[in-house]
Amino acid sequence: MDHELLRAEFPVFQETAYLNAGTCGPLPRAAGAAAVGLLHGAEHQGRAMPHFETMLAAQEERRARYAEVLHARTEDVALTTATTDGIVHVLQGLSWRAGDEILIAEQEHPGLLGPLGVLVRQHGVVVRSAPLEDIVEAVDANTKLVACSHVRWTDGALAPAGLAEVGRQIPVLLDGAQGLGAVPVDVEALGCAFYAAPGQKWLCGPIGTGTLWIHPEWQSRVEPRAVGYLNLDTPSAGLQSRPWPDGRGHDAIATSAEVTVAAVRAMDVLADVGWDAVLERAATLAGTLADRLAESGRTVAPRGRTTLVSWSEADPKAAVARLNEAGVVVRDLPGTDLLRASVGAWNDEGDLDRLLGALG
Repeated sequence: MDHELLRAEFPVFQETAYLNAGTCGPLPRAAGAAAVGLLHGAEHQGRAMPHFETMLAAQEERRARYAEVLHARTEDVALTTATTDGIVHVLQGLSWRAGDEILIAEQEHPGLLGPLGVLVRQHGVVVRSAPLEDIVEAVDANTKLVACSHVRWTDGALAPAGLAEVGRQIPVLLDGAQGLGAVPVDVEALGCAFYAAPGQKWLCGPIGTGTLWIHPEWQSRVEPRAVGYLNLDTPSAGLQSRPWPDGRGHDAIATSAEVTVAAVRAMDVLADVGWDAVLERAATLAGTLADRLAESGRTVAPRGRTTLVSWSEADPKAAVARLNEAGVVVRDLPGTDLLRASVGAWNDEGDLDRLLGALG
């Protein structure tokens, strides 16, 4: 891959060592230009049918881009606003009885824990947790759903491969917030029934974009809970209209043409380089950072071959502030002594040098 050409697509690197894609990826110039172009057009031409048609066409382009990275059929892919949006579609769309057990991993993100808490209060389900590395062995006869991260947000640990076998027996919901666009994803090979992911992190799109993949065998068992014009099969059918019977029935009920075209252009920037090359470079560079941090005497959290690197600091918040002053963007993880760097294919050794130099 031509790394310099890719890096040049992201203006943020002119001044900043940006290592925070696990929160929001860097926005490519092409994505911003696409959104601004549509906004200017709307200012001068209004937002009549051509504007709406542009949005609808871009929606299907966005679906196709997500399907490509998921290795899925386009019709099985929903267009959501965030990872948690997709998670909520699944949890609220399935049928529950009091006492049904959901097995989760320890250290899950609030984006999963919050919706699960609502489910507990609504239906009296039981949520049990186990270490991520032991979650396969923790499944028992009472487990109705396994819900966990594909890549753990705190340290980059990967969900165990054995979950694919679990998925043959009970549904598995994977939180792909740190997975899609960061590590290889083949939803069929993962054995999951549901894969929810964001568009603003490793796919470098705008905030307010995401996707949910639903296995065809589970689509009839997840009731769409938010139905409107954009996810109806035949909107003109009035009271007889129905949501699409596949993943499209779970599309967000509102979207923006500007956001949608920006998301498409962002993914095009990465696809033009080649997804395999993007994923390989990011994982390799993250491994280099982990090694260099360990060599500097810091304690690096155990991790998989992913794009997240976390390490201990005596005062994480002060370290983040010091790094920001030096033009280096990482984040701290609340309630822990960890800092987390998110390393993408757009980063280079110079970014790592600036980080390590600012840490001292």
